[in-house]
Amino acid sequence: MRRSILLVSALATTLALSACSTGSETPADEPADTGASADAEAPSGDPLTIWVDETRQAAVEAAAADFTAETGTEVELVQKNFDEIRADFVAQVPTGEGPDITVGAHDWLGGLLSNGVVAPVELGDKAGEFEDVAVQAFTADGQVYGLPYAVENIALIRNTALAETAPATWDDAVAAGEGAGTKYPILIQTGAEGDPYTYYPFQTSFGAPVFEQNDDGSYTSEIAMGGENGEAYAQWLAEQGDAGTLSTDMTYDIAVEAFANGESPFIIGGPWMLEQVSDLDLVIDPVPAPGDQPAQPFVGVAGFYLSAQSDNPLVANDFLVNFMATEEAQTALYEAGGRPPALTAAADAAAGDLLVAGFRNVGADAVPMPSIPAMDSVWAFWGVTEANILSGKAEPVDAWQKMITDIDGAIGS
Repeated sequence: MRRSILLVSALATTLALSACSTGSETPADEPADTGASADAEAPSGDPLTIWVDETRQAAVEAAAADFTAETGTEVELVQKNFDEIRADFVAQVPTGEGPDITVGAHDWLGGLLSNGVVAPVELGDKAGEFEDVAVQAFTADGQVYGLPYAVENIALIRNTALAETAPATWDDAVAAGEGAGTKYPILIQTGAEGDPYTYYPFQTSFGAPVFEQNDDGSYTSEIAMGGENGEAYAQWLAEQGDAGTLSTDMTYDIAVEAFANGESPFIIGGPWMLEQVSDLDLVIDPVPAPGDQPAQPFVGVAGFYLSAQSDNPLVANDFLVNFMATEEAQTALYEAGGRPPALTAAADAAAGDLLVAGFRNVGADAVPMPSIPAMDSVWAFWGVTEANILSGKAEPVDAWQKMITDIDGAIGS
């Protein structure tokens, strides 16, 4: 195992400087290049405690065994229900009872930072070995707060037996679906409360992203989906509802079952659907845009967070960067969870599967889901408004304007 001496040195410097400063900025004269590698032992001491979910446990266990064999530091894995990890982490870290490391999603970052429970992960030159969007997703205020391991996004999943070519636009997709003579021209999960995550690429094609972005790609808390572009998207939703193309009756389960049964040539969804439709001959295409701009879905990145209260930050950082950021470990995580790896070498290897390659290609033009705290104020208003417009319960422009007002009020409160 080749491991970075300078990486450990740089992290120690960062921690020492942080202890002497009340600011959150990294000093400008701190060494930036931590890429030189040599054989070195990680500091040993108390065991590392890592929270994992059932799906990721075996892959992390394998990396932990290698870590213990090389460093002598024991690793204790605690299996948690993924849906409970974030709340438990926020509650337990301040008390000193939490883990050193936890698995988690990048869009937790804003809340974890506001609660002061995560510390930066010093990637050093390893940062350049990951997919760009994966590192960007875990970055805030110029620092990286997670070790990425998987990237996921939605795309157009096409049944080639029913549609031989990829649709260039939304209208092309609907026409091809109708021409196929199937029950549904295209399948998109919606439900009574809407699904703004799945619908987001349609919205971006009208030039109505959820938040404004800074030059570096980070999000501000200024809502960007109002105005004429957002209203145009709302009117498009109403048109689709009136035509019966999209419906709040279409839940996830209904959509996937209908697609598996050949009732539509297209479904919008992610790699988590593939196991249920594995009997079909499939191709992954970009989401067809109803507007005049590219349809950009959200990217979700999964990774590992380092506790701000860890007693072993050097050891924990060493484990993440030198044992979880390897092609072997990232491939094991991919094989366990079915999500394309975040490490480029592992992603290249996984792309031998054309479906994985398809999702990866679409994801390259996607945008990280906002992880800022303001995002928590968006979801409830957003989904219900879209659903009410689709179902005809609300006038599109008025409903959209009220949603923007409500979200702004929630963010400012």
